[in-house]
Amino acid sequence: MTNIYVNAASAAKEYGFTGNLMVGANIAGFIKVADAMLSHGISY
Repeated sequence: MTNIYVNAASAAKEYGFTGNLMVGANIAGFIKVADAMLSHGISY
């Protein structure tokens, strides 16, 4: 649970939404899925 909070908080801060954990969680989740897709050969 600590890692989830840290990931959400840092993603929110990095993208200009400091303190907004909902946005941070969505951004962190999107980045995780996008990285997985790229590692499997999906290109954009």
